Amino acid sequence: MNKNLIEVLAEEKIYPIIRNKNAQEVIDISKALVDGGIKVLEINLESPEIYGAIAEVSKFATVCAGGVITSLQANSAIGVGAEIISSPIFQSNLVKISKDTHIPLMAGATTPNEAYNVWKSRVPLIKLYPVFALGGAAYVENILRPMPFLKVIPQGNVKLNEVKSYIKAGALAVGVGRNFYEGHSFAEIKRRTANILKELKG
Repeated sequence: MNKNLIEVLAEEKIYPIIRNKNAQEVIDISKALVDGGIKVLEINLESPEIYGAIAEVSKFATVCAGGVITSLQANSAIGVGAEIISSPIFQSNLVKISKDTHIPLMAGATTPNEAYNVWKSRVPLIKLYPVFALGGAAYVENILRPMPFLKVIPQGNVKLNEVKSYIKAGALAVGVGRNFYEGHSFAEIKRRTANILKELKG
């Protein structure tokens, strides 16, 4: 990829995060999201078999490997086709892997100080997590008021109907997990995806 990842995320405004231990279910959910118009999605490393799912999904979408906290996880995910690495934390070994492999890193931050330190390390994307517990869209707005240059992607218990408020607060894109797909048929996931993309572009 790299139509410029940041541009694609800024266009789509929504960033699906799949958390599921079953590789086939991950592949099927990913297909439904992509059929609905999604180009970039995150697959969390919930179990060892998920590496196989990343390999499969990376054939038809740009995959971010999520929940990465070790170098071994990062290198394994990149080895099977992940084009982005996402971590709930910020650590130098992942920054080094990102720079060595030219694979973008989305590093976790909770406080303004952490978010600034991520930016100072030239990490392009900041995963603001867990945003719901931090105060939601108002927290995003407060973080960005003195630091509008930060490219934040708030995540953590965000609902589909809240995405617009986060974008309005200044988020580059918004990570939505189980609320996006859980309990819905694949046809319904595709429909929900097309609808939210249309709504966000409108």
